[in-house]
Amino acid sequence: MLDAIRWDTDLIRRYDLAGPRYTSYPTAVQFNSQVGTFDLFHALRDSRKALRPLSLYVHVPFCANICYYCACNKVITKDRGRALPYLQRLEQEIQLIACHLDPAQKVEQLHFGGGTPTFLSHDELRQLMAHLRKHFNLLDDDSGDYGIEIDPREADWSTMGLLRELGFNRVSIGLQDLDPAVQRAVNRLQSLEETRAVIDAARTLQFRSINIDLIYGLPKQTPDNFARTVEEVISLQPDRLSVFNYAHLPERFMPQRRINGNELPSPAQKLEMLQRTIEQLTAADYRYIGMDHFALPDDELAIAQEEETLQRNFQGYTTHGHCDLIGLGVSAISQIGDLYCQNSSDLNEYQNTLASAQLATSRGLVCNADDRLRREVIQQLICNFSLDFAEIEQQFNIDFQGYFGALWPQLQGMAKDGLITLDSERIEVLPAGRLLVRSVCMVFDAYLEQQNRQRFSRVI
Repeated sequence: MLDAIRWDTDLIRRYDLAGPRYTSYPTAVQFNSQVGTFDLFHALRDSRKALRPLSLYVHVPFCANICYYCACNKVITKDRGRALPYLQRLEQEIQLIACHLDPAQKVEQLHFGGGTPTFLSHDELRQLMAHLRKHFNLLDDDSGDYGIEIDPREADWSTMGLLRELGFNRVSIGLQDLDPAVQRAVNRLQSLEETRAVIDAARTLQFRSINIDLIYGLPKQTPDNFARTVEEVISLQPDRLSVFNYAHLPERFMPQRRINGNELPSPAQKLEMLQRTIEQLTAADYRYIGMDHFALPDDELAIAQEEETLQRNFQGYTTHGHCDLIGLGVSAISQIGDLYCQNSSDLNEYQNTLASAQLATSRGLVCNADDRLRREVIQQLICNFSLDFAEIEQQFNIDFQGYFGALWPQLQGMAKDGLITLDSERIEVLPAGRLLVRSVCMVFDAYLEQQNRQRFSRVI
């Protein structure tokens, strides 16, 4: 079992820098408009030839209400009719993509995100899933990991029953905070009872896994009132928890301009919130997976980390990193072999491009040999908290210390500070460094010096 993480305030203050979350390497900041549909078709052909299994991500951008903290690609509307033209184009995209793949390629993982996927009516959800099943090889024995993001204000028992009937077996529930004053400050009023009802329905209907999202650093949060939220959430016993650090970037995300900056907790208060949350979750037997994620010991993510098979992609930590990821919908990102590509983030452009029978690929990147090497190094560190040089040397035919010699002084500094142990054979991220693993990964990021750090959230 991995050792528990250790809180070291001095170390956190020194290494709490702004940097990528490494759901990919290179990160999406490096995507460029030179990559287009030709590259996507080429990658799909290679996927088909290799008969690689698939992971599908479907983006539903609509929300009936705006949450001021949100940085997702979404469309706020009360008009449910706006979903229809979008679904028509989404179904067209599904068809265009699927015809370049082999029906034998099984969809091991499916995820509906947003926005609020349950913005769609029951009939629309049925039709969309039927269309996916028609064009992709979705599993019908409940062995796949088929998840959907849920807003408890938009779901009830009948919704949960429908989702289970359609093949979903995992739910991720947005909660953020239970304190009414905090909820009013971010325009998301959601009672504990609403959340509990959805969780009770999921358990009764035998959903395999329940995840709850929390955010610390929101306006009017204090260490005490956030600790009460965490206590209530622990009583709900989700299988997984995501505890995100709120990044206040009103210059980039317009809804955040409605948040009163004077009501935000101080950096010291945020650190206390995180420290107390870790203590509460550890006492309740949750394991720290990494990068804001916690899971119970019998959860697949915790088991995969123990067995060093955990991976990371645009959907976060996963046990399906070996799959080619196909992103469907506005702003969705695909990772197919060495290709990353992203659809247009503009809803009208996405719909109009597909209306002309063209895919909406707008930008991307093809990994080179150095990218592949650094991607594997970062993946090992962020998933396993360790890196065996011999494995990397064998896989990429390099001398590790020779290749990364220029980085050695930084790594030695981290070893001296107690983040890692470093010798001629491996790097081990120590318990005091696990919260700061992004900072260790950033040492190996060849692009970071060229980037504006203000684009990224801080490590803690």
